[in-house]
Amino acid sequence: MFAVVSFTAGFVDAIAGGGGLLTVPALLSAGIPPHLALGTNKLSATFGSSTASFAFVRKGLFRPADWRAAALATLIGAGFGALLTRAFSADVLKTLLPLSVLGAALYLVWPRRSLRRGEPDPAFRASGRSQWTAGLGIGFYDGFIGPGTGAFWMAVAVKYFRQDLVRGAGLARFMNFLSNAAALLMFALLGNIDWALGLAMGPALMLGAWLGAHSAIRYGSPLIRPMFIAVVVAMTIRLLWVQFAH
Repeated sequence: MFAVVSFTAGFVDAIAGGGGLLTVPALLSAGIPPHLALGTNKLSATFGSSTASFAFVRKGLFRPADWRAAALATLIGAGFGALLTRAFSADVLKTLLPLSVLGAALYLVWPRRSLRRGEPDPAFRASGRSQWTAGLGIGFYDGFIGPGTGAFWMAVAVKYFRQDLVRGAGLARFMNFLSNAAALLMFALLGNIDWALGLAMGPALMLGAWLGAHSAIRYGSPLIRPMFIAVVVAMTIRLLWVQFAH
């Protein structure tokens, strides 16, 4: 089951973000404690996000040198977010995780309109202040909760940083990789990782991410936009069902 979920999550995340909205609920459904589920998800997600971000960088669709402030802010935010999970009990996280994931999915329904407005400008340089704001905020969320981070970055990249959908996907994948790596380090120090399970999920995520990234690069907006909207709507419906059907 985890292999199928991981492959699907890697593929979806590389194109539209939101892979964690599949893997985290799957880990929780298997009875894995919340702290361990978050750490294990970060381990497996790092495989996928590194694969996808490398693909965008290699194709010249993302230039890390232009986003140094966002990168540093993301690392700091994610590290603090992961560290904060230690202050919450397992019972609190069991309640907080589903609600946070649901809130993220619901929020992502509305910004999609902005994907159709404005003129993309690949040469646009976001200010250091705006990069720090986005990096700290989204990085913190990824370290603390995580699911939906790639989709948040995509919305910010397109709406505020004037990137087209393909370059926005590249920015999202790279920053997601950095926040995964920073949070992974903190969870490892806290001892909140099931290494065997995370490493077993990793290859499937990498395969899905590789296929998803190359699909996004090849087909561009006609694939990314409908996939993005479909993922958000489908996961919102699923989370509403899980939260209120029982």
